[in-house]
Amino acid sequence: MGRFLFFIFTAIALAASLSANGVSEQTVSEENTRVITDVWNREVVIPEEVDSIAAIGSMGPRMAAYLDVVDMLIGAEDSDIRTMSVRYDYSPVYHDAMKNLPSIGTGGGSGENNAYPEELIMLDPDVIIAGFNESACNELQRQTGIPVVSIRYRTQGFIDEGFYRSLRIFADVAGAEERCEEIISYIDACKRDLQERTEDIPDASKPLAYTGAVTFNGRHGFAFTYVDFPPFDAVNALNAADVLAEEQTREASDIAAGSGTAYLGNNGFEVDPEMIIEWDPDIIFLDPGNMDLVNAEYDSNPGYFESLRAIQEGNVYTMPSSNSAGPNITYLLMNAYFAGKVLFPDAFSDIDFRSKCGEIMEMMLGRDFFDEMEAGGLYYGVIEMGGAE
Repeated sequence: MGRFLFFIFTAIALAASLSANGVSEQTVSEENTRVITDVWNREVVIPEEVDSIAAIGSMGPRMAAYLDVVDMLIGAEDSDIRTMSVRYDYSPVYHDAMKNLPSIGTGGGSGENNAYPEELIMLDPDVIIAGFNESACNELQRQTGIPVVSIRYRTQGFIDEGFYRSLRIFADVAGAEERCEEIISYIDACKRDLQERTEDIPDASKPLAYTGAVTFNGRHGFAFTYVDFPPFDAVNALNAADVLAEEQTREASDIAAGSGTAYLGNNGFEVDPEMIIEWDPDIIFLDPGNMDLVNAEYDSNPGYFESLRAIQEGNVYTMPSSNSAGPNITYLLMNAYFAGKVLFPDAFSDIDFRSKCGEIMEMMLGRDFFDEMEAGGLYYGVIEMGGAE
């Protein structure tokens, strides 16, 4: 135990002497290193050849799964070790590979440092790839003496260039550039397809849509929503809440554009329930994982809900949460096609939704796990308000 503690304290003391900002001061020789610029424009010195990685924080394990480099991981977070959960799109496919790895952090999407520094020092990965904010990356690098590269990403619109930048940084570190470009090409093809099907539909012909009970930093009820909702953006839908977009998003977007750093992301927010009455959307989408909350609200005030035309006419559909410790890109693509099928059935009449979901899953993660997703509570279909979950 004495030697172990001596090793830990020595390593932490060494890490504390490293630079918190700018190029990391590594002990390996210059000719065996290269410099990676991460999403916060931190220049991080990493080994020329990377054989082992710790992927932690928001999007870390998920991007490792998309890039098919899970075999490079030296550890996993508690959230991935404990149980298979369809809230993480990669979990049905990769839980068995992760559950027996050493624990290196708690997991989650806050962007703060929730890693276990001592375990990381013992496991000694070549690089830590973290979905952390800038100060958290600097802190973890000081704690461990291991280079920390941030791939922090939060959704702005529908799978934007910020995601591509983060994925390319991860791929550059892991040597997975070919796989990365394959994924990006596929996503681009889906985005073009979704755009071309809907770009010429006049706004006057579009139904007004509302998405509620969205999951953001936890579960929420009917009046919790998004502006710039990615599945709606993908198909040029009319989102009722977008009248509030300016106050909800512009400050974060302007800061990111001015600094060239990671976009801080859109937050879900509680809208005044009376505004939803004023909007009176034609079609409503709700997260099936939060229907117990919505049904409790319905039971306490059925008159409010029954005053909405979409509910009167049975135009309420599921929209499985795509956000859990960062956006599930697989689910975002699937949700966009589902939104298209519901909102613009003629434009998507040739799309077999179930087959398209299988294609997306196989492309992004190597296996169709649609049935597992539905069994886990993330399903697609019509919702009966106040009925069974």
